[in-house]
Amino acid sequence: MGMAAADSQFHVLAVDDSLIDRKLIERLLKTSSYQVTAVDSGSKALEFLGWHEDEINNLSSTSPFPKNQLVEVNLVITDYCMPGMTGYDLLRKIKESSSLRNIPVIIMSSENVPSRITRCLEEGAEEFLLKPVRLSDVNKLRPRIMKTRSWNDTEEDPEKNEKQDSPSPSSSSPSSEETSLQILAQSQPHYDQTTQSSNNNNNNKRKSMDEGLSSPERTRPRYNDITLASN
Repeated sequence: MGMAAADSQFHVLAVDDSLIDRKLIERLLKTSSYQVTAVDSGSKALEFLGWHEDEINNLSSTSPFPKNQLVEVNLVITDYCMPGMTGYDLLRKIKESSSLRNIPVIIMSSENVPSRITRCLEEGAEEFLLKPVRLSDVNKLRPRIMKTRSWNDTEEDPEKNEKQDSPSPSSSSPSSEETSLQILAQSQPHYDQTTQSSNNNNNNKRKSMDEGLSSPERTRPRYNDITLASN
């Protein structure tokens, strides 16, 4: 239920000139809870995507869609063989547009032609499906949409990763004043101990000198080795 609700936010534009195939892909997409808009030509697909008339060659001047299309399209799935504009041509025009090139495009075809598949994939198609399209094929669309949405979120907010990588103010390096105070605090006990030791040595020396001066042996004159002159 939660997954169906999430998928209903995704809008798929289905393009096929065959009514039967168009109804089939539309039903499969709606079964998977996608929002679907189905059109029968590549020119109508471009009109729905919001291309300007001067960007589209040989298109009808009358369009069934509003000029300013506000509906977001998350994926385009198109048939390859269509009159006027093929699915390959539609793919190229989407990828050449700066505003549409990030929309993933899926190509469908009833013909398994390796060169055709390779050409579409080289031009930027996300997947090449063989008709008739099955529900298992539709299940492959979800990862394509999610990948493109992640890319778009990153491009819309390029500073997001920079903000995550940049250090916070609390983790910034300490200022020179803080560093000096830390060094002084760390060296203060050693300084106090050295000063106290020096003071103790000075006191001991002074005490020794005082005791030496006050000793009787120091004050008594030694006459043992001296002969006094007779009068």
